[in-house]
Amino acid sequence: MIKLSRLADYSIVLMTQLAARPGSLVQAPDLALLTGLPVPTVAKTLKRLSHAGLVESQRGTKGGYVLVRDAADIPVTEIIVAVDGPIALTDCTVESDGVCEIEALCPTRTNWKKINEAVVGALRGISLADMTPQMAPFVPHRPYEPTRTAAVGE
Repeated sequence: MIKLSRLADYSIVLMTQLAARPGSLVQAPDLALLTGLPVPTVAKTLKRLSHAGLVESQRGTKGGYVLVRDAADIPVTEIIVAVDGPIALTDCTVESDGVCEIEALCPTRTNWKKINEAVVGALRGISLADMTPQMAPFVPHRPYEPTRTAAVGE
């Protein structure tokens, strides 16, 4: 089975939430609330996405995370690579030497490279905007503050 890591999947989910709110700063706890992911997982994932230059963080009480580019300009491959590293179906499709012991004798290496290029090309053709569903406006979570009611006899 060819499968993305959970962190790559979560990254795309988080990025779609930011893409649905272009230009808005969204805090990690709010993203956790929206996605059902634990806050530490959201924070870890956003840190990787920030390090890769896909999101920008602003600190402070009014801070949060925002996409650095339009969602239509962010291919899904860029998100996956930011979290998981290069996309490779087999070891021989990774651009490094000495990964596979039978690489020099392998009759399928060329075909695996073609298949890997096709998969990467298909993912490259899908943007974050394509992955982002239309969502209802988000109102950030605020602590409950009861309203003061008049006491009897006031």
